Amino acid sequence: MEPDVAADPLVIKPPHVGILPPARPGLEEELEEIRAATLTMGEMVVMALDRAILALVKQDVALANEVIRNDVRVNQLQTEARNACFKALLTQQPVARDLREVLGFLHMASELERMGDHAVNVARVARDVADLPPVAAVAGIARLGRQSNALVREILVALVAHDVDQARAIAARDDRVNSIFRRTVDELIRFISENPDHAYRGTKLIGVAQNLERVGDRVTNLAEDLVFLETGQTEELG
Repeated sequence: MEPDVAADPLVIKPPHVGILPPARPGLEEELEEIRAATLTMGEMVVMALDRAILALVKQDVALANEVIRNDVRVNQLQTEARNACFKALLTQQPVARDLREVLGFLHMASELERMGDHAVNVARVARDVADLPPVAAVAGIARLGRQSNALVREILVALVAHDVDQARAIAARDDRVNSIFRRTVDELIRFISENPDHAYRGTKLIGVAQNLERVGDRVTNLAEDLVFLETGQTEELG
């Protein structure tokens, strides 16, 4: 039976609902633009990761190509968020909490853009190995992808809710991602050693596992950003 990699669509309440107490009118409008672009990026990254993993499992070249094409929009949103952050810094001179939010979302947008790149890397491998016979280790990669993407979903929800405790808990769960990653790579190394003619495919799949493990690391970075945004304190959560 093929692994179930489908996931429910990410539902996040509109970023303007209950996000922050009012800032100065001009600054609040720019903060709203930054929040909206960043959270939309997050939704797109979740979808891209889901589809990239599904393309790998189903050996679906068309779906893999769709993930690659759609990354352009993620990059555009990252540019919009970055430009809005710079504009706010230059024209509004935010301080205290407002300054932390601008800087925090600037870094979050960068991390999400890189997660989108990881999804593209997975999709490229899916396309490259689509004509080759499937291997059992793909099931482990699907589990790794589901676990990593679940953390992305949850950190976005924690961001909207300003939930620092939840952010810390999410970062702690990256250990689970790392454990699945190690087991999957061990399985792929055994596959390569037992099937040297399939070393290309096995090596490509190890690269997929590495990309998905990095998604978990970037979620930890987002959790640290959220803690900083809410408390003004820098915490190492990894």
